[in-house]
Amino acid sequence: MLTATSLTIRFLLELAALAALAVWGASTGDGTAAKIGLGVGTPLVAAVFWGLFVAPRATFEVPGARAAGQVLVFGAAALGLVALGRPALAAGFAAAVVLDAALLAAAGA
Repeated sequence: MLTATSLTIRFLLELAALAALAVWGASTGDGTAAKIGLGVGTPLVAAVFWGLFVAPRATFEVPGARAAGQVLVFGAAALGLVALGRPALAAGFAAAVVLDAALLAAAGA
């Protein structure tokens, strides 16, 4: 039960990270084309990276890539939230990621 709940939370955190990256990208660009490109491209690159190296059924099994990829994607999302002027939301997001990782580790997943 704990593992299933933690994995569900992890999936929701992944979606939240993609949303944060999309909002950051759309807010960062200068001009409409840049806003659309960054708003769509940033989460797309993160999702492809996640699927290739981080996902449970990742295309490539590279030692250490899963942990490093999670830090990279979740960290980028938290930094994006800080850049958007939402440091409390970034801290809450980061705390949820760390708590969920601890629960998954305790469950052996």
